[in-house]
Amino acid sequence: MAERSLRGMKIGANSLESDDGVAFVNRKQVIYDCPEGHEFGVAMALDAEPPATWECRCGREGKLRDAAPVLDKKPVKPPRTHWDMLMERRSEDELKVLLDERLELLRSGRLRLRRNK
Repeated sequence: MAERSLRGMKIGANSLESDDGVAFVNRKQVIYDCPEGHEFGVAMALDAEPPATWECRCGREGKLRDAAPVLDKKPVKPPRTHWDMLMERRSEDELKVLLDERLELLRSGRLRLRRNK
């Protein structure tokens, strides 16, 4: 059989794009300190806001060196309960009237309880 097989590149092995004409963004080196004593740097864009922590190669969280303390944290809202949301829509007097109406319907037999099987 003749040697006519097509020869090509491996998929994903090499890129056909070149770096010609690519303008790289200016970068800065951000230094983090690990609780295990490691010191490591991460390259970031000049205008990027570095996160307060970054995972070290040992798996622990390194803290940003010379980080200014964050003072203006957004206040956390307490979670709204069902009762809170109900009280936004109705007053207690309205709820008492509704409860009395439903109890009267239930006692008179005009309202039946649903039983799940």
